[in-house]
Amino acid sequence: MTQRTDRIAQLLSTGNVPGVAVAAVFPDGEIVSAAAGVRDVATGAAMSPDSVVWIASMTKAITAAAAMQQVEQGKLSLDAPIAGVLPQLRDLKVLEGFDAGGKPKLRPARVPVTLRHLLTHSSGFVYDMWNADMSRYLELTGTPGIISCANAALDLPLVFEPGSAWDYGIGIDWAGKAVEAVSGKSLGVYLADNLFRPLGMRDTGFRIRDDQRARLARMHARTPEGIIAIDFEIPQAPEFEMGGGGLYSTVGDYLRFTRMILEGGVLDGVRVLAAPTVAQMSQNAMGDLRCRAMKSVAPGSTNDVDFLAGMQWGLSFLINPEALPTGRSAGSLAWAGLANSYFWIDPAKQVAGVYATQLLPFFDADAVAQFGAFETAVYQMA
Repeated sequence: MTQRTDRIAQLLSTGNVPGVAVAAVFPDGEIVSAAAGVRDVATGAAMSPDSVVWIASMTKAITAAAAMQQVEQGKLSLDAPIAGVLPQLRDLKVLEGFDAGGKPKLRPARVPVTLRHLLTHSSGFVYDMWNADMSRYLELTGTPGIISCANAALDLPLVFEPGSAWDYGIGIDWAGKAVEAVSGKSLGVYLADNLFRPLGMRDTGFRIRDDQRARLARMHARTPEGIIAIDFEIPQAPEFEMGGGGLYSTVGDYLRFTRMILEGGVLDGVRVLAAPTVAQMSQNAMGDLRCRAMKSVAPGSTNDVDFLAGMQWGLSFLINPEALPTGRSAGSLAWAGLANSYFWIDPAKQVAGVYATQLLPFFDADAVAQFGAFETAVYQMA
């Protein structure tokens, strides 16, 4: 065990989460991974660096990379109406609230949705857990939630004109549908052929293999009585493969993806994206728009997410325009997953890290604090 590994392992052992795994790459090329705690509080099985976890919205950056491969090939365009490849998005409606009788008030959208809108969360598609109007719309119409992986879950109105605001949502699920439309492959097959196998990401996919179940971390919930194990799994025979949040992976696998971005589209001599494409993905892609704080309307799934206000968005990463106290450089890339998984990529300092636990609700104070301590330690040792 190296000094870096030992320090990180000690840090993880003090966290108030069920089990956690991390991986990081340093500027000198050293890769460190560690784990602490248990992957199932009911059985006491230990968490390990190769524990399989649901990475939820960390899926988004991978789906965006697939979409950008199709942009490179000229099969998708960032700024043409996406209805050209997804006709079901041709006649979108905007939800403007509800009438006196409680019925949704809908009007035709005036602006066509583009791939750029989908990848930057500026399309008007939102998640119900952070939008009270959309939560009410789902309840009134009987529309299933996105975790169902039912096609009907995508049949939603917008909540604003495309390109006029930022609001986190299902846009990248539609981007995954666009990849399928132009590639002729299911998203899972496309990702395996064009990203996972070339990058050596052997444990990443929408379906949990039999051999992975022995390493699968169970989902947990923080309750007033403490942390409990709960039954939760993304549908393994879904109607659609959820490009916005359906992947399972390991911290080591996901670190390989972050290293590819860090190295400008290539890893271990295998190129999957052109360097100019990665540079484009790594820059603010939504003009003068800025992210906003996300206020929870589903407290069992997510806490309020306040750190986003004023941040930028790339294709498709959160970008911090100013340096952070942890040591993260301005212009770094990051995002997270609902079960309290987090990553960052710092091209300026050539550092990247991945943190994963399996705990709801999202943005858990103890998990966020531990992630911050992990990130700070990585920079101190870089």
